Amino acid sequence: MADLQKALATQLANIEKKTGKSIAELKALVASSGLAKHGEIRDLLKRSLGLGHGDANAVAHAALDPDFTRASTLPNGDEGAAELDRFYVGPKAGLRSLHEAVMAQVAMFGEFEIAPKKTYLSLRRKKQFLMIGPATSTQLEIGLNLKDAVADARLAEVK
Repeated sequence: MADLQKALATQLANIEKKTGKSIAELKALVASSGLAKHGEIRDLLKRSLGLGHGDANAVAHAALDPDFTRASTLPNGDEGAAELDRFYVGPKAGLRSLHEAVMAQVAMFGEFEIAPKKTYLSLRRKKQFLMIGPATSTQLEIGLNLKDAVADARLAEVK
């Protein structure tokens, strides 16, 4: 987890260098825009400051969440239980054990970063390679970035 916190701190420091503005100044810029939706804020930052998608996304998170600690809320161990509790509640609660089983298998492939999103988890190394979350009360959605994979009854291509 310390590595992810360090990576987030590095990303925010690099954003400050790129823009010449502190994160506090960027938050003030967002606040003065009057925008409240994450996507609108991200697009504003990309347009007005020339930030890449990931950097604009990080600033949007920081602007909307005063306690922005995306990297410290990993869904493993006690710290991440709240994220999984948020996804797997009510009729979707039965899917949590399946989610945990998939994550245990993925963990065997080595180190990766987990970024909680609104309705799923994004797993990445340099780029996202997998997303996982409840699709319905009976289906777990797993999105894989695979090159040249052949679609079948259980694997569908999404463009």
